Amino acid sequence: MSMSDPISDFLTRIRNGLSANKRWVDIPSSKMKKRISLVLKEESYIEDFFFISNEKKEMIRIFLKYDFKGKSVIENIKRISRPGLRIYVGAGETPRVLDGLGISILSTSKGVLSNKRAKEYGVGGELLCEVY
Repeated sequence: MSMSDPISDFLTRIRNGLSANKRWVDIPSSKMKKRISLVLKEESYIEDFFFISNEKKEMIRIFLKYDFKGKSVIENIKRISRPGLRIYVGAGETPRVLDGLGISILSTSKGVLSNKRAKEYGVGGELLCEVY
């Protein structure tokens, strides 16, 4: 069975792992998912990630991050642009999430970036998701 929206599946696996208080989640790998994982790590929403390879496929193991009380660092992670409705933003139109406390992740001509990096580089692109 083919998956129509692998990024949404990626975000749902993270959301489900957080709600079950898992230490890590394993997700099938792709270039886009690797870059989104890197942005989440750079912005300190996950502890770390690495790649697990077996004979057939590569997986990304994402270590989820919790505070000292055991509450997850990611309060909400949601998909914005989806296959049925693509949402694009210009260079100066990148949205601020929770007045700068959260991030949005964009797919740009410079790669997959957070809204803060996209603003530094002066690029816009497809708005993939919001995290806070």
